[in-house]
Amino acid sequence: MRNSPWLVFTYSVIIFLGILIALPNALPQSTLDRLPSWLPHNRVSLGLDLRGGSHLVLEVDEADLTRERLQSLLQDARRVLREKNIQTKSIVRNQNQIVVTLTDPAQSDEAVTQLKTLGNAIATGLSAGQSDLSVTTNGGNIIVAFSPAGIASNVDSAVQQSLEVIRQRVDQVGVAEPTIQRIGGNRVLVQLPGAQDPSRLRQLLGSTAKMSFHMLAPNNQPGPGVTMLKDEEGNSYPVLDRVEISGDRLSDARVSFDPNTHEPVVSFRFDSAGATRFADITRQNVGNPFAIVLDDKVLSAPVIREPITGGSGQISGNFSADSATTLAAMLRAGALPAKLTVIEERTVGADLGADAIRMGIYSGIVGFALVAAFIFILYGTWGFLANFALLIHTILTFSALTLVGATLTLPGIAGVVLGIGLAVDANVLINERIREETRKGKSAFAAIDTGFRRAYSTIIDGNMTALIAAAILFWFGTGPVRGFAVTMALGLIISMFTSVAFVRVTMIEITRRHKLKVLNIRPLIPMMFNPYGRHIQFMKARFFGVTVSALLSIASVILFIHPGLNYGVDFRGGIQMSVKTQEASDLGRFREGLNSLGLGEVSLQSYGDNNTMAVRAQRQDGGEEAQTAAVEKLKAEIIKIDPSATVTGTDVIGPKVSGELAWAGILSVVIASLAMLFYIWWRFEWPFAVGAIVTLILDVTKAIGFFALTGLDFNLTAIAAILTLVGYSVNDKVVVYDRMRENMRLYKSMPLRELIDRSINETLARSLYTNATAFLALLPMAIWGGSAVESFAVPMVFGILVAGASSVFIAAPILLFLGDWRRRHGKAVAATDTAAEIIPPEEGQPRKTVG
Repeated sequence: MRNSPWLVFTYSVIIFLGILIALPNALPQSTLDRLPSWLPHNRVSLGLDLRGGSHLVLEVDEADLTRERLQSLLQDARRVLREKNIQTKSIVRNQNQIVVTLTDPAQSDEAVTQLKTLGNAIATGLSAGQSDLSVTTNGGNIIVAFSPAGIASNVDSAVQQSLEVIRQRVDQVGVAEPTIQRIGGNRVLVQLPGAQDPSRLRQLLGSTAKMSFHMLAPNNQPGPGVTMLKDEEGNSYPVLDRVEISGDRLSDARVSFDPNTHEPVVSFRFDSAGATRFADITRQNVGNPFAIVLDDKVLSAPVIREPITGGSGQISGNFSADSATTLAAMLRAGALPAKLTVIEERTVGADLGADAIRMGIYSGIVGFALVAAFIFILYGTWGFLANFALLIHTILTFSALTLVGATLTLPGIAGVVLGIGLAVDANVLINERIREETRKGKSAFAAIDTGFRRAYSTIIDGNMTALIAAAILFWFGTGPVRGFAVTMALGLIISMFTSVAFVRVTMIEITRRHKLKVLNIRPLIPMMFNPYGRHIQFMKARFFGVTVSALLSIASVILFIHPGLNYGVDFRGGIQMSVKTQEASDLGRFREGLNSLGLGEVSLQSYGDNNTMAVRAQRQDGGEEAQTAAVEKLKAEIIKIDPSATVTGTDVIGPKVSGELAWAGILSVVIASLAMLFYIWWRFEWPFAVGAIVTLILDVTKAIGFFALTGLDFNLTAIAAILTLVGYSVNDKVVVYDRMRENMRLYKSMPLRELIDRSINETLARSLYTNATAFLALLPMAIWGGSAVESFAVPMVFGILVAGASSVFIAAPILLFLGDWRRRHGKAVAATDTAAEIIPPEEGQPRKTVG
């Protein structure tokens, strides 16, 4: 047996290029700058949880947008009817429509025709080419409104414009490497590394910044054409509705300082047309006050002392340097086309990000070392090859992340670590198969060929179930959870190359060069428990195993009902802050002080060495301003209680987002479970699928019970853990199922109970070792990963143990029960239930229904 030279060359090139692409991630920037330009310089981008910064999701306010567009449409309707001499009794806006009442009903058809000209053609979608307006008659009135497709088109246009305005605003304040992208139909995601002032960001990104100049009414009484607007201090002004100059005419806005008061002011300049109009207005209104209005709030209302002909002016007020800079940036960038509401906000301090990087790298290295040591103990010198493949796997994972431009988050590091554990699973399956073929007396090359061939289907089935979980997690997840799904999926795909293709070629080459006749894969040291050649009758304990599992699941359901899950801010909405103190936190003092702020119940939870705590407060009534005020109150009280305390992270989640996340989490688990059911049904047979899905339900209920019992945060990361557990649990069952399928074809007359016991014993070593490697890979992250991955790593460690036990004591007995049921209820009744009754079809053969 020889390797194809082209195959060896191809694999070598892939590994070499992978090392080159991944290399910049391991080099300091100074070294990277000195490398030749033809070498790769790109690195994996770090997520905000690793480098600090702010994450906001803004949503276009559809109602506000429609209201603004209708107000503009109202003016246009009055103009066009007036120009065509169509007399009206009234034209008013009534909620989301304009109602036109004509003086002469005979002009109705002409009025409808003219009003339809105000519509715009929809550019995209199924309604492309149609008007965005609906003009209908109702009795003696004409109703003008935006059609549903028109509203959707307006929202789409507003989001596109908002993206550009936000980009310009962010560029104006000089944030490096921002991420600004559209998500869904009406939302914008903004991630700003290093930016950690939530209130300033809300003002910068959420303010519409519609600036206009108005004259004030001569008296303080509101009337037709007059609106009472307030300034920052609550003073009211009678502002004429007519806009004298709009903010569109501004050409520049800068921060300067008043020479008299030395306070920050915003100096602005008009374009030529604006300067001319401003000169005319000030010339005609000397001695009269006018108002500078921003987003329906009066910034200032000075009296015109003399004509201003220079085309410039300044806005004074109680500005700080930061607020003046933000206002100037917004005016330069232009107004947003609609109001944007901040529905999700997360802020991570730079210190917390640095701690996360350190913990992530440390736990990842320790996990890798534990797995490598375990593999070396299991397989001795051949363990070096498996560990080398593992190293190549890690390098190629980072090169793939670099190539696709993925963002590495702390859950993403967990995905890399889990990928290492799953890659080792493939190595274990292959080595154990080769050991088995060697014990049968086969030569080295025959053992390699048969071992890889028979392990291949198990590896494919196992990886497919995990990939299904990763795909669903990516589809329904957001932010860091998607990062986890990407790294896990890449790890699974790359493991097919490193653990199967690369290891096979290398094994053949080593065997050929050393002229090995027999491939002895021996452990480095004798194992205390030798799983080979066992004849344990597991099915004798089937009733005990199923009963214990059912009782534990029932107890988990009871725990779920009471005391229930400790829902994180992702699912219940509200405010969550991470606080770090120099010494152990006095939770009693903090709880007493924070609960006296009138923000509802404030809960606290301590982490690690008791100098890190999570502070949670419920969602406040009153919109964004109320959330911002609550955050500031909490921060001030925390510093008051302990001046050494630092707020390292803040999350503010609105009720709409939390509801969507909760629904997406439930849906993702259900879809993942159904996908596993159909995949197992397709690859094996329905009894196998039923056994897997019942076991999966029991495993998931125990995981939820674990969350309820331990009080761990049940958040998006927890959903990632459950979905990963779903994939891993089915993966574990596939190992046993695959051997059962193989034995059913070899021993068609063997009683099913005996065959199941035989299959479990034959795969016992593989099951123990694969579970052990995944357990060792995640254990350091569960211990040292910190609160950011605690809800993932700790339940996964528990879930690995549960999944391993359920494969033997739940999935296998259910298969036996179903086989017995089919024997009793089938058309052909036999004396004993045999394997032939539920044999899965041969690979590539059509499935037959058994009665």
